[in-house]
Amino acid sequence: MSENTTEPQLAVIILAAGQGTRMKSTLPKVLHSIGGRPLLGHVLATARGLQPESVLVVVRHERDLVVATVLDDAPDVVVVDQDEVPGTGRAVEMAIAQLPDFTGDVLVLSGDVPLLEDETLTRLIHTHRESGAAATVLSAVVGDATGYGRVIRDPAGGVERIVEQKDATGDEASVTEINAGVYVFQSAALRAHISLVGTANAQGERYLTDVVALMRDSQLTVGISRAPDAAAVLGVNDRVQLSEAARTLNARTVRRWQLEGASILDPASTWIDVTASLAVDVTVLPNTHILRATTIAEGATVGPDTSLVDCEVGSNATVRRADATLAVIGAGATVGPFAYLRPGTYLGDGGKIGTFVETKNATIGERSKVPHLSYIGDTTIGRGVNLGAGAITANYDDIAKHRTEIGDHVHTGSHNVFVAPVRIGEGAKTGAGAVIRKDVPAGALALSVAPQRNVEGWVETNRPGTAAADAAARSRSAQKADDGAQEQDG
Repeated sequence: MSENTTEPQLAVIILAAGQGTRMKSTLPKVLHSIGGRPLLGHVLATARGLQPESVLVVVRHERDLVVATVLDDAPDVVVVDQDEVPGTGRAVEMAIAQLPDFTGDVLVLSGDVPLLEDETLTRLIHTHRESGAAATVLSAVVGDATGYGRVIRDPAGGVERIVEQKDATGDEASVTEINAGVYVFQSAALRAHISLVGTANAQGERYLTDVVALMRDSQLTVGISRAPDAAAVLGVNDRVQLSEAARTLNARTVRRWQLEGASILDPASTWIDVTASLAVDVTVLPNTHILRATTIAEGATVGPDTSLVDCEVGSNATVRRADATLAVIGAGATVGPFAYLRPGTYLGDGGKIGTFVETKNATIGERSKVPHLSYIGDTTIGRGVNLGAGAITANYDDIAKHRTEIGDHVHTGSHNVFVAPVRIGEGAKTGAGAVIRKDVPAGALALSVAPQRNVEGWVETNRPGTAAADAAARSRSAQKADDGAQEQDG
């Protein structure tokens, strides 16, 4: 970043007042998300990276919802309410009125252009200041310019005007250099011309683009800076463009982590939010989603077929074919395959949550294992515990949730049900099939055994004519024949 862009002589105006009807959504366009942030959140992050003196966001449609998102992300932002007069020109006019004493440069960004990077804007601002232009436009050359304003150049190559799609002639519509909707203005020149913008266009709006022609008419210099990556300046107007922007951002994010030392085997099937973090020597296997504030420590392996939302994965842990949200997985721990970690799960170092295990609001201590076919909810498990297959902590009594506590070094039999609230003492053991309704003292063996009773001939009596009855009859006859033969031999 050049030194000029870090000086407190830059103000940023972000336009976020539009409805975005082509999204066909009740949610404002700028609040649709890619990469773990709303579109507007990406623009705010880029603006803050330039260290401006002020950031102003112009809002109107679903005003309260947009403002809540803005202030949650950047509480120091100045919110500007656009009135009933439509158009980007009116939005900027109202924003600049909030800066009556500001004499620096004004950068205008669109809240639906999320992929702009600091470097592109830094180059734009540098070009603007070096040329002494009253305004500088960011442009890009695209293969299909449909829907975008066209940059019309004069014979000398300068900017003559910007024509919106609906106002373009046939020749103008064939131009492939588009206006990115990003500008830098000298504040004094902007104030002098913004109020002159009219509504003589197909939309009946006050276009900010008309300021360029007005400045040219005043014999002021209008510069241009062409973005090196056209995809980075394209706005999002519908769901198709939203998904395209998401793919572009994700490819950029994946590549960044690869260059930082993570092994990502299949970038095309791996999705990583910009808010997530990967350490060196992390391995990410195909079809894995690392979302929101997830952090993955050094040497961990995640995937394949795994989704992590707001999780912490410790060093050298392994998480495969798992779905986890708001969970902490300790160093050297293993999760999966086919595990479901719900919020509040904490797995200690060296622990295991195995195949077809669901956990919720559960703390599982160091080196403790829940290997398979279990539900562990509202539970505290100590260190060195091994739960047998099919363990269930019955935490809900139809009125309230209750906790199960299992002490250190407890080993349980298969198919145990722990009816909370209940506590299993340190070193205790339970038998297979036990239903534990009472506390178990430390070192005790807990059993819930009923004598097995066999009712001979029940199937043949109660299910006559069935395949089971016929099989039982054949077996009974064969057994009698064997018994008769043994008696003759005897």
